[in-house]
Amino acid sequence: MTVTIAALQMCSGTDPVRNVETMRRLVREAAAKGAVYVQTPEMTGALQRDRAGLRAILRSEADDLVVAAASALASEFGIHVHVGSTAIALADGKVANRGFLFGPDGAKICSYDKIHMFDVDLDNGESWRESAVYSPGAVARMADLPFAKLGFAICYDVRFPELFKTQAQAGAEIISVPAAFTRQTGEAHWEILLRARAIENGVYMIAAAQAGVHEDGRETFGHSIIIDPWGRVLASAGGTGEAIVLADIDIAAVKTAHDKIPNLRNGRAFSLDVSGPSAKGGVAA
Repeated sequence: MTVTIAALQMCSGTDPVRNVETMRRLVREAAAKGAVYVQTPEMTGALQRDRAGLRAILRSEADDLVVAAASALASEFGIHVHVGSTAIALADGKVANRGFLFGPDGAKICSYDKIHMFDVDLDNGESWRESAVYSPGAVARMADLPFAKLGFAICYDVRFPELFKTQAQAGAEIISVPAAFTRQTGEAHWEILLRARAIENGVYMIAAAQAGVHEDGRETFGHSIIIDPWGRVLASAGGTGEAIVLADIDIAAVKTAHDKIPNLRNGRAFSLDVSGPSAKGGVAA
């Protein structure tokens, strides 16, 4: 079954109203080009590193502008609209980095809270502590759509292959990785990680990304991408500016990849033994 899918590249600012208008325009363009599934990037609603500024624009899921607009767009065009993620206010005062999938009737199919928090110290003094603001998710998600079984991940999740293997073993045929990768990490690892996850699991990977220099001062890598189960890049965007990345995918390619390389079936349980002087009293570093 061949379907057209789209990953939208954005450069979200700090104003959710403007970002929603951009999302509307790009979703409409993608739908006009035949996309039946459209994915937006991580933090579609706003990229705002200032905590006070972020809290000033936060809304609950029931009142969020991105959520309402995505539901309306899905219904208007009769397609699946996947908000890669947006910041959602939680009742306990924390914040969720939450993705949403809406069906062709506009109803929410499911949501996914990013599990792995981006707490890192990079070169040149670049440092991030996502866990200082966001509450991590604890549940992996999959959705059974008319054209494929879709798994969910967000950005930093891509560095944790067990999440992808779990979904692939449960039948996922597409895994989504909307992101706001930093330029520094993206240049080093973005495409390599995504292609590796596709190859390891024999699935399509769809990754809509933020791109360029943002109002809050950060710079994101862009290069939104769609990859097939054999690890081939079907379509991609550049490192700056808006883009609509489109590809026609055939879900039968997932079975073909699994038949060629049945590693998901061939895995074996094993134990770990550490030998050598440093093993005394504990595991070697």
